[in-house]
Amino acid sequence: MDKIISLFKNKDLYYQATKLALNGQKSGYERLEFLGDRVLGIVVAEMLYNAYPNEAEGLLAKRFVALTCGKTLAKITKTWNLESFGEKSAHCIRHNKSILSDVCESVIGALYLDQGLEKAKEFIIPIWEPLMLSYEHAPQDSKSQLQEYSQKNFGILPTYTLVEQHGQAHAPEFIVKLEAGPYIKMAKGGSIKKAEQEAAYLLLQEIEHDN
Repeated sequence: MDKIISLFKNKDLYYQATKLALNGQKSGYERLEFLGDRVLGIVVAEMLYNAYPNEAEGLLAKRFVALTCGKTLAKITKTWNLESFGEKSAHCIRHNKSILSDVCESVIGALYLDQGLEKAKEFIIPIWEPLMLSYEHAPQDSKSQLQEYSQKNFGILPTYTLVEQHGQAHAPEFIVKLEAGPYIKMAKGGSIKKAEQEAAYLLLQEIEHDN
């Protein structure tokens, strides 16, 4: 039994948070993901507020994005030996950044429901605090990096267009189209901001590959 499930009094909440369809798609944890996103957000925001009392809001926001973006959440989830990942879909899941990110938030949401905010903070802070302290300066998020690159190399700003929105009210999904110079990238996320960040990250990866 992995260390994460041992934290839960109600093991059913854990299994609900990590339940995945065999095809690697979302199954039944969207509501917990929605909740976990908010719990993680308030805990990380409080950490940053206390750790950097002299930083302006804009710099705190950059740190916040770096600590809560999908790439960071996926890396964290990969380090967890989640029991539910023993299914046939394990390989697919472990290489799907979007699913790993979602599961990270759903586990946090489930733990919050199980034992409240203080227990969630006990879980979050030891994992996220070292990441927070690893940034000597406020890191640039993908959108900011792409904006600078696009202005310098293409002479224009990137444009983001909302293409589609679907899903239930508690778990919406947004699809955006990003255009920057000759590049076009589509991405999805649980909010428009997340979708835009994901698109910027993917486009930067493509640019890096091309160069």
